[in-house]
Amino acid sequence: MRVGYNPNKDKIQEPNAFFHQVVVPVYIPNQEEYFKDSFKILEYCLESLFKTVHAKTYITIVNNGSCSEIMDYLSELQKEGKIHEIINTTNIGKLNAILKGISGHDFRFVTITDADVLFLNNWQKETYNVFEKFKKTGAVCPTPSSKSLKNYTFNIWFNLFFSKSLRFTKVKNPMALKAFAASVGNSNMYNDIHLEKYLTVSNGNFKAVAGAGHFATTYRKEVFENNEIKSSNYMLGGDSEAKLLDYPVVKKGMWRLSTEENFAYHLGNVEEEWMKKTLENIKLNEFQPIEPVYLQEIKLPYAVFVFLHKIFSKILTRKKIWYFCLKMKGLSREEALKYIQKNE
Repeated sequence: MRVGYNPNKDKIQEPNAFFHQVVVPVYIPNQEEYFKDSFKILEYCLESLFKTVHAKTYITIVNNGSCSEIMDYLSELQKEGKIHEIINTTNIGKLNAILKGISGHDFRFVTITDADVLFLNNWQKETYNVFEKFKKTGAVCPTPSSKSLKNYTFNIWFNLFFSKSLRFTKVKNPMALKAFAASVGNSNMYNDIHLEKYLTVSNGNFKAVAGAGHFATTYRKEVFENNEIKSSNYMLGGDSEAKLLDYPVVKKGMWRLSTEENFAYHLGNVEEEWMKKTLENIKLNEFQPIEPVYLQEIKLPYAVFVFLHKIFSKILTRKKIWYFCLKMKGLSREEALKYIQKNE
């Protein structure tokens, strides 16, 4: 039986003050073996977020089947007002956790990050700068990689094939590239030329690196609108991340870019002394934007996308053509050969 009238019926929801959401899927089922240091790594990640984000940032944690200690920790952070939303699930996999985190919201920007990322000062400000300087941008990673130049970047190559704004330039922070390689357990990830030069797009003196990873990336909201992915069969990896986080960006005619400087560290699953010191040196954020940067509408006819994705990208990456493109964009013969080695 129902008595009375629900006061919320037909009531328009009040707009909130937030325009940037950060979604963090967390899976720490125990504190043993692989997960031995994961609780501490999570603390580094969230504390770095709290110190570096502006006041209009909405933090969503998707607790993806973690142990009771993690649940208690997250609940306490929510009580303190540091976390705005906790979604508790069984272990449904990383991508399904992300889908839960972004549903039911409408923020201008959405950052999706792993729970083992240490955010540095100004990562939001520099991310917004990339969106502002390059109007076609759909996704920005705060950790550049010289090996991202073929990772869903065919539309950048097509748009700027004959432009001098797409060129190889000097790596701004080679030590950060080495740190990322170490964090994923592959110290040989980058050879000497990768540490010296990466492919960048420029707007005057401002540069961004072509391509983006997806362990910590900020997307404009349109990337996830009319999303065709409802769930993933993978717990982690497979083609799930590409289908949800990479492919939709380029399908909508947008570029995937990274900041020229490094503004986040991937930590991995083992605590190291430098992590605590780095966190302690992070200053409380002073960047407090009143409103988000203006983003122009981007439209790409489906036929054009099919041509770029199915034909142009295949032609571009043929070994001889790719070698020519690398030279055309500023590499010497020897440097281009190193870039097309098997460990590219």
